[in-house]
Amino acid sequence: MIDFTQNRLREKVVLIVGGSSGIGLAAARQAAAQGASLALLARNAERLATAATAVRTAGTASVSTHAVDATDVTALEAAFAEVQRIHGAIDHVLLTAGGATLAPLLDHRSIDEQVAPLEQRIRTAIITVRALAPGMRDGGSFVFVGGISTDRPVKGAWATGVATAAAEQLARTLALELAPIRANAISPGWIDTPMWDGVLGDEKSDVFAQIVARTPIGRFASAEETADAALFLMQNGGITGEVLHIDGGQRLT
Repeated sequence: MIDFTQNRLREKVVLIVGGSSGIGLAAARQAAAQGASLALLARNAERLATAATAVRTAGTASVSTHAVDATDVTALEAAFAEVQRIHGAIDHVLLTAGGATLAPLLDHRSIDEQVAPLEQRIRTAIITVRALAPGMRDGGSFVFVGGISTDRPVKGAWATGVATAAAEQLARTLALELAPIRANAISPGWIDTPMWDGVLGDEKSDVFAQIVARTPIGRFASAEETADAALFLMQNGGITGEVLHIDGGQRLT
C-alpha cells in the first residue's frame, strides 16, 4: 500500500527544462522542499544562478544548473550527459520551455519567426525524450506543458495554439510508446509570469483585467498552483496519458 504521508519525491532526481522562472522555478522549489535533487536547464545563466539560490533555500540535497539553448540538439544532449554525470539516472522530467507569440498567419514576418514557438516546444520535447527516456529509472515520468490556447484559441496566436495542442497530444501518444515510463501534461490558463511582459508590453494590465473578469474563480491560477499539479502527476504512478487543466475554469467561458 502507498504511504501518502511521505514525500514521494525524496531522493528522486527531477530535471526541469525552463527552470529559471515561472512554472519551472515554482516546481523546482516545491520539489526541493520534498527532498528531490534538481537539475535546472534554461538559456540565461544569470537567471539560473538566481533560481538555484531560491531552490537551495527551499531545501534540497543537490541543485545543478545548465545554461543551454533548448533547441540546439548538440548543446542540449551535452547538457543532459552532464546532468546524468552529476545526478545519475533521472526520475522525472518537466518541460516548461516554450514561449508565446501574437501574430496573424498573414503577417509579413518570416515563416521561421512565426513557427518559432511551435518548433521550440516540440523540438525540445523530442530531443529531451530521445536523450533521457532510455536511461530513466523505474517509475519515471515526463510532464509536458500545454495550455489554454488548445481549448480557447486567440486570433493571432495560431502558432502558440498549435504548439500547446501538440504538447498535450504528445503526452497521450508517448504514454503508449514509452510505457511503462509515464507521460502526462499540464494545461495552464493565463498566468502572470515574466513571459507576458515581453509579449503584451504596455497592454498587459488591460488584457489581464479582461481575462480575469470572465474567469470563474475570479483570478488567475498561480505559478505555484500550476507547479503543484505537475508534481502531482510525477508522484501519482497511476496516471499516464492525462492532461490536467489548471486554468481557473477559463476554458469553460
